[in-house]
Amino acid sequence: MKVHEFQAKQILAAFGVPVPQGRTATTAAEAREIAASLGGKCVVKAQIHAGGRGKGGGVKLANSPDEAEQAASQILGMQLVTHQTGPEGQRVKTVLIEEQMAVERELYLAVLIDGASARPVMMASAAGGMEIEEVAAKTPEAIHRVSIDPVTGLQPHLARELCFDLGLSGDEQKQAAKLMTALYAAFIEKDASLAEINPLVTTKDGRVLALDAKMNFDDNALFRHAEVEALRDRDEEDPSEVEAQSKGISNFIKLEGNIGCLVNGAGLAMATMDSIKLAGGEPANFLDIATANDVTKVVDALTIIAADPNVRAILVNIFGGMARVDVIAEGIIQAQRQMEKAIPVVARLAGTNVEEGERLINESGLPVIRAADLGEAAAKAVEAARAA
Repeated sequence: MKVHEFQAKQILAAFGVPVPQGRTATTAAEAREIAASLGGKCVVKAQIHAGGRGKGGGVKLANSPDEAEQAASQILGMQLVTHQTGPEGQRVKTVLIEEQMAVERELYLAVLIDGASARPVMMASAAGGMEIEEVAAKTPEAIHRVSIDPVTGLQPHLARELCFDLGLSGDEQKQAAKLMTALYAAFIEKDASLAEINPLVTTKDGRVLALDAKMNFDDNALFRHAEVEALRDRDEEDPSEVEAQSKGISNFIKLEGNIGCLVNGAGLAMATMDSIKLAGGEPANFLDIATANDVTKVVDALTIIAADPNVRAILVNIFGGMARVDVIAEGIIQAQRQMEKAIPVVARLAGTNVEEGERLINESGLPVIRAADLGEAAAKAVEAARAA
């Protein structure tokens, strides 16, 4: 789950991370009032769940309340397109009005989970304000990392090590180390999967603070954090993912390909997507239906997949586990009969009640394409998508 910049800053500030003064506005008139309360000079920032807002025209400097009102009127309601929104962009409903800062240096700081070590890692770079992926690709030596033992937490010497790497000393080093400790505390306490400050700035008057902030949260831990889940903005999420969640299908992620996938098991779903790519195709989604011994859930899943206008074929890959093949088969039959457009369905079915599932499909008379193994299924799905 993602939150807006202003929400991330509110969370971080509660843990002691310094942030600029500011408030949100949904109208140009509100933006003017906030700018006046900040002394006139401010920054007007579009609030959407995407980076690159400045390059897309979603961040503007204003030197007076009048300019802030004008900037807000230009940003509010715009369809902001960035490299993270895709060509369709995202409609801006809220702007953040913040005080302007006299920036001396722009740095980068983040905490995330390192899958290789299964530990939190704090990353820092002197190349703040840039896309960290670009920095990693061109100058990986500019990114500094410390691995954090989850039992002992972020120790002072690790924070100092990163401060040295960033070239901070004296009072700035003390402020930065304190900020790092607060950032890590927020990351752990809120079950975040990412807590990023880009840029982390030093100012000409000697302060260190988060000029921008981003936080992502582990969906599986939201039951512990009602206050975080309340920040969810579903207008910023893909409609098909929202629909899937509303129907109890939590493990659905929309992708850009044209072959829909329905699989029982996250690892098998990843292997299925890899097999599709190996066969020359592109998956349209990740969907782990788990042990869904419920015909309605199978129908709902296939209906959501079929609603994607890019989907030209659907690959159903059920193997082992506790999922009943006859239930999956009945779901495939009902979904195909309900689909508004004919979409080829390739099915590789192996598991409990497979004989009954085979009988149901054969007697249905529907053109379900059968496959004995995953490689064959992927190849047939790619072929069917191309033919369609």
